[in-house]
Amino acid sequence: MFDARRTTPTTLVTTYLEMTAPAQFVPSFVRDAEVRIEKMQTIDLNFYLYLYRSVGEQLAWRDRLLMPRSDLREALSKAQVYVLYVGGAPAGYVELAKQGSEVEIAYFGLREEYQGRGLGKHLLSYGIEQAWKLPGTQRVHVHTCNLDGPHALENYRKRGFRVFMRHEEAMPERYQ
Repeated sequence: MFDARRTTPTTLVTTYLEMTAPAQFVPSFVRDAEVRIEKMQTIDLNFYLYLYRSVGEQLAWRDRLLMPRSDLREALSKAQVYVLYVGGAPAGYVELAKQGSEVEIAYFGLREEYQGRGLGKHLLSYGIEQAWKLPGTQRVHVHTCNLDGPHALENYRKRGFRVFMRHEEAMPERYQ
């Protein structure tokens, strides 16, 4: 559930970032035998929605919960979802959506109990690495907003992303 202790701002500030060459990528991985990342090979809507809720609930993620299941299945059929496991438990995920020569990091995050351990930079680095491995990729992009975790923008910048646009709007009702 959305953290009621957190005050929702009145303005949504979205920051758009991009990487236009693999040489801009600055990876940061953790070395831990308990940490592994696996590609979701089968579209499992219930498991995906579990991940989406457990990562995004405190961040007011709503979009995928409002989508008809048929639209979600279609979106996932065109995406690559990588799940981070720590000691066998799902800890977070990164979702890549390729369109032409561009790859969007559509969703990325950790479950709250796995934050603050360096796993976010590890998972993001893995996702970026996979994005650049997709044939024909010329640009990797992502966006974040002021509802996301406090270290999200910094993590993107440290991995080599550059801001190319910021947008401000009144906070949409679905995030309040």
